[in-house]
Amino acid sequence: MSQQLPLISHLLELRTKLLKAIASVLLVFIASVYWANDIYHYVAIPLMESLPENGSMIATDVAAPFFAPFKLTLILSFFLAIPYVLYQIWSFVAPGLYKHEKRLVMPLLLSSTLLFYAGIAFAYYIVFPVVFGFFASAAPEGVQVATDISSYLDFILKLFFAFGLAFEIPVAVVLLCWAGVTTPEDLQTKRPYIVVGAFVIGMLLTPPDIISQTMLAVPMLLLFEAGLFAAKFYRNNADDNQRDTTDIPKDEDSSDKDVTK
Repeated sequence: MSQQLPLISHLLELRTKLLKAIASVLLVFIASVYWANDIYHYVAIPLMESLPENGSMIATDVAAPFFAPFKLTLILSFFLAIPYVLYQIWSFVAPGLYKHEKRLVMPLLLSSTLLFYAGIAFAYYIVFPVVFGFFASAAPEGVQVATDISSYLDFILKLFFAFGLAFEIPVAVVLLCWAGVTTPEDLQTKRPYIVVGAFVIGMLLTPPDIISQTMLAVPMLLLFEAGLFAAKFYRNNADDNQRDTTDIPKDEDSSDKDVTK
């Protein structure tokens, strides 16, 4: 019974952290749901500006004018609450980490959040105008471009997640090198394969056009190089910490031997 108490207490603490994280998302949603239509209009601006004159979006489903802005606002609330959600996760796992692990995790949590937001901003301000402009100009003559609001929402959410996750590459590279799974030198030798892999991932995560694929693959490669640079810094710190910890017992053992003599 005594061995089960720590597990039960951890599960109760985990439940409390999850409830706080969910509550933060709901609070942000309640505070922003009133402007759900305005939020959707703002997100739809890149497409509206690319449509030909007299072009507009349509709703083919009866409930789409209500559920599309509602769904977008709920997902946006989760995006905005990510810092607090990550803080709850951090506060749960932090007691079981060593000091050098805490020094690594905190910068990674902050950088991963900022990189995720940067990926979404890159998709909205840079990728969307180019992609939607290309699609609108490629329409055959006599075809009126009228995008369904639900289809547009699903399309942009896929791109948001794709670019948000792709911008996490530096964090993934640092974690892999810090954990000893690979080394920066090994990744540098595999750079040609990584270039091919970036374009393959861009092909799988983006619509079937070369423009959006390239606009995802190129930032991924640049972020990979940034991750290599950061991984060298953290790898060296990890080696120094390990060297310090291995030197201390040797000195203590030698001092003990001198005393015995």
